[in-house]
Amino acid sequence: MNKKKRIIVTGANGQLGNAIRRWAPSFPDWEFLPTDVDRLDICDAEAVRSYVREAGAGYLVNCAAYTAVDKAEEFPELCMRLNADAVRNLGEAAQETGVKVIHLSTDYVFDGRSYRPYVETDPTHPLSVYGKTKLAGEQALRASCPDSVILRTAWLYSEFGNNFVKTMLRLGAEKEQLNVLFDQIGTPTYAVDLAKAILDVISGERFIPGIYHYSNEGVCSWYDFVVRIFAHAGLSCRVMPIETKDYPAKAPRPSYSVLNKGKIKQTYGVRIPHWEESLCRCLEEIKKNQ
Repeated sequence: MNKKKRIIVTGANGQLGNAIRRWAPSFPDWEFLPTDVDRLDICDAEAVRSYVREAGAGYLVNCAAYTAVDKAEEFPELCMRLNADAVRNLGEAAQETGVKVIHLSTDYVFDGRSYRPYVETDPTHPLSVYGKTKLAGEQALRASCPDSVILRTAWLYSEFGNNFVKTMLRLGAEKEQLNVLFDQIGTPTYAVDLAKAILDVISGERFIPGIYHYSNEGVCSWYDFVVRIFAHAGLSCRVMPIETKDYPAKAPRPSYSVLNKGKIKQTYGVRIPHWEESLCRCLEEIKKNQ
């Protein structure tokens, strides 16, 4: 069997894993092998080695992670186990079997003190446990399996599971007014677009390892994002801009984490929609599923 056409997807029950499943029918020549903790515990190095060896896959897409940013401050060991140690397990197993890895990382590896969109070579300086463990995961993968692609993304949402957009839709329908941060700037990312970018990397003429950035195009604050969510959803809830200092959270966030996507566009020819266009598509999917 052609190894290129078998793809292991870890964390397959999450937002991105489900988004990859959505695209699967568009790639009938590929066999997707979705796994989650019920089928494969990626914290178990021997189980990972055995699974990867027997799967006979050409690629492994790691969508699994500990992503509860504030809870991570309370459970740093668990966060490190999932975001770094487990990634090392995947990298070592992939290196032994010649599997190419695509691993998801985050804008939270930066401290947000930049004044221009971050490129892949900018210095990292994570502020939170989550950001530190995700950076440790990047480092573990690069050490254990250099023939890997690391995709940093930001502000992920979709019609799947629990996420910011679905929470805002619920609160917007329940409340007359919401306070939302206007001094944290970034770019929302629709998981379905990110999934397509991953599959573009796999289907490319050449697999070129390295770190890449991917989010939707454009820039906004969380406040701007919510204003547009409510406008497109027809919700009358008023949105009030507030500062980070007025909304204390356990984990510090980067105040500016816009990602420069030039490298992935040039290397893999990825086309990236504007965040508001993608938001509209997502809202249509959510409406269909209601």
